[in-house]
Amino acid sequence: MRAASETPISFTLMVHHVVLYKLKPEVTPARVEAMMMNARMQLLKIPEVLSIKCGKRIDPELDWPFFIAIDFESMDKYAIFREDPIFVKFTEEIIKPNTEDSLALDFEMDPGKDVQFS
Repeated sequence: MRAASETPISFTLMVHHVVLYKLKPEVTPARVEAMMMNARMQLLKIPEVLSIKCGKRIDPELDWPFFIAIDFESMDKYAIFREDPIFVKFTEEIIKPNTEDSLALDFEMDPGKDVQFS
């Protein structure tokens, strides 16, 4: 049983999931473009995904040259997404062969906002 002083984890918060990636040295700009296209084409097939954005760095000195950002209705939807076969295949075939490190960040969003306009 949860102690009275503990804050319960809410699974109804809207979630903005951002992953920054370091690319392997052999990854070309054309391959980055292909990764962006595949991210949009594949991950938007997953019903739990509300929206997806991905992109590449502007400043060549930045450590994290590629990102993917995905919005979910809740932590529960995010958990379902992580087990989806499309996401698992995308990770194995697109992300792992092209990246050498990642930094995942999850943010709570205002549930009253329409994520399409955020």
